[in-house]
Amino acid sequence: MTRANGLLLAVCSRVVALAALLALVGALPWLSGRDPARSILRAQYGESVPDPVALASIREKLRLDDGPLVLFGRWLAGVLRGDLGTSWVTGAPVAPGVWSALGVSLALMGAALAVALVVAALLVLRGLWRGGTTRRGGALGAALTSTPEFLLGTALLLIVAVWLGWAEPYGWSGPQHVALPALALGIPAGGLLGRLADDAIPGAFRESWVRTWTTSGLPRRTIACGVLRRSLPALFPQLTIVVVGLTGGAVAIEQLFAIPGLGRLALGAAAAQDLPVVQGAVLALAVLAVVASILATTAQRLVVGPALDAAGLQPPPPEPGQPGRRVWLVPGVLGGLLLAAVLAGLLRDPTQVDTGLRLASPSWDAALGRDALGRDLLARLGHGALRTVGVAVAVSAVAFALGVAAGLLPRLTQGAAELANAVPPVLVGLITAAAFGPSTGGAAVAVAATAWAPLALHVAALVREELASGYVQACWLLGASRIRVLVVHVLPGVLPPVVRHAMLRLPGVALAIASLGFVGLGTQPPTPEWGRILAEAMPYVERAPWAALTAAAALVLLGAVSITASTALGAARAHPR
Repeated sequence: MTRANGLLLAVCSRVVALAALLALVGALPWLSGRDPARSILRAQYGESVPDPVALASIREKLRLDDGPLVLFGRWLAGVLRGDLGTSWVTGAPVAPGVWSALGVSLALMGAALAVALVVAALLVLRGLWRGGTTRRGGALGAALTSTPEFLLGTALLLIVAVWLGWAEPYGWSGPQHVALPALALGIPAGGLLGRLADDAIPGAFRESWVRTWTTSGLPRRTIACGVLRRSLPALFPQLTIVVVGLTGGAVAIEQLFAIPGLGRLALGAAAAQDLPVVQGAVLALAVLAVVASILATTAQRLVVGPALDAAGLQPPPPEPGQPGRRVWLVPGVLGGLLLAAVLAGLLRDPTQVDTGLRLASPSWDAALGRDALGRDLLARLGHGALRTVGVAVAVSAVAFALGVAAGLLPRLTQGAAELANAVPPVLVGLITAAAFGPSTGGAAVAVAATAWAPLALHVAALVREELASGYVQACWLLGASRIRVLVVHVLPGVLPPVVRHAMLRLPGVALAIASLGFVGLGTQPPTPEWGRILAEAMPYVERAPWAALTAAAALVLLGAVSITASTALGAARAHPR
């Protein structure tokens, strides 16, 4: 396939994916079976008993009886003229509000991205300077990635803004309002980038050119810069994901700090079924995703240079393993602690309410304390693990399979991957809940619909570099088929880092599933889930911090188990017995 044909195919995939997404968003009221006029009237006046005359007037004014396809076509025709339409709720033009919210989100994203890059640099600096021989930054990065953003934001809000008075707690009127939300968003994102970079740097140090540079007497700083340049291109798609996620996916932080950003605007409009605003916000996020993807691809080509087209890349030699059973010591101990807590909780009743013991501190009767209704937190933690972790593992497995398959066909799936990453997960949850109803299955579908995209972009970037290596070019010359080259020669080098990436995202998947349940789009109360435990404890975090720390510690421990287990698997693979 020529480069021109490949470019045309990528453009077509983006256009088709964007049109399908916008059409699906436009059908949201009809998927839910709710009358759009009733939702609009409630958003305007908050009436508990809608007036039939007022409902009929709204339907006639907005021409809702024309159906979703006609309304979408009408809105799309306006977009082609540069008009994003008029809000169904306020009657104001959509474009000014969307651009204003996008400006706020971009400013917040810029500050959070700066924090993320600093955190990532600190995590990889030691391993980069020591020649990739230490990977302690990876475990710390996994712990930071597993930290829920809204829990970190709440802690910063209480400690820095309320107790110390060093920053403004709410609003968006100047630089004084940027620091706390930027830290809450940037620290977990920096942990993800640092962990992925820490995973790529040792492989670059094992390439033959590093030995050549070392024996030639080049300074350590020069070698470290060369390794960094070699390692970063495969991470550029992940940087794109972080940029778009920090812009449209920061709904919880925008709600917590009362920031008028794009994610908050889209979520509020979706709840009110104000379709022109939702479609305008999604369109802005989609354009941002496409622009960021193009910039990442361009940066990758500029950094790697002509090696992509001249078969100038070489695969690193196998990673030296750590023989013996010691590599399983850390994941075994951490996993044992988590399993022991879960098993102990399964022996208790998670739904028994005792208001006389509400927010009670840890004791012999309740080792982890009690929640706001007096329920045993250890019991809720144990029973919540069955749904939260079990469903998260299943969703992660599905996302991994979809991501690998999509990553092998990047030109066909690039548009869908970019848009899946651009849409806030809560908005996808609203769509799936409208189609399937609020349930654990609906929440799992919503998370899986977006969780495959980062893995697909990671696979595509790694496959692109593998195909540019000399030995793959030799396979083409020897007449090997594309399927054989991908399965036999490319996938073995691509799958290990992608598996570790998928395991790194497991705690985030668990939190996303549980968060959808908390907002009413997943498993319904009183079924325990880790995210619900955490969210229910947020109003009482100052009075009973153990209630929030229970689920937060479980999620961080799950992340530590995931990353240490993936490291042990890599060592076992390199040193089979």
